[in-house]
Amino acid sequence: MKRIGILGDIGSGKSYVAKNFGYPVFNADYEVSKLYQKNRKIYQKLKKILPDYIYKFPIDKIQLSKAILANNSNLKKIIRIVHLEVRNKMQSFLKKNKHKKFIILDIPLLLENKINKKNDILVYVQSSKKNILKNLKKRNNFNINLLNKFKKIQLPLVYKKNNSRFIIKNKFTKKSVKDEIKNILRVIKNERNSTWYRNNWSVG
Repeated sequence: MKRIGILGDIGSGKSYVAKNFGYPVFNADYEVSKLYQKNRKIYQKLKKILPDYIYKFPIDKIQLSKAILANNSNLKKIIRIVHLEVRNKMQSFLKKNKHKKFIILDIPLLLENKINKKNDILVYVQSSKKNILKNLKKRNNFNINLLNKFKKIQLPLVYKKNNSRFIIKNKFTKKSVKDEIKNILRVIKNERNSTWYRNNWSVG
């Protein structure tokens, strides 16, 4: 099983690219959303440290937004509580899909939380500022101040780009994304075949 990690700016279309690989995807944002909706233990923990903002279950975006915008440290407090549970979910996902050729990790804080491994194949999703803003405005409760809070806890984009093996230029058209993914998978598969050949047919 090869792990492919998807990196990029908020709103660049990481999840869109991830699902077009055609392999199992671990979507951290989706898992976090489920925790807020269904996990009472998470609710109790967040309510304990943020009682002025987290007060009803399931936790909705309004409660979370108010908490994050109120104080610079609140976002980190929330992440610390949620992060462990997301890691557990990821481990279950990896175990379930251990016989797949590839799995895709769509995790916004993949590098920041040191979830990546040395042999992970990192793919950076690049999109124009115009397309990113257009994509973000489609989201419910889009808030530029909230967006900036999330950006502050992330590593610089140039670092992520420089540490990625591949770059996908996302124009939000399915054909162009599919073509770039096809090229990436072809390169990886060819390398695997070459390694197998060297290991099994080397002389000496």
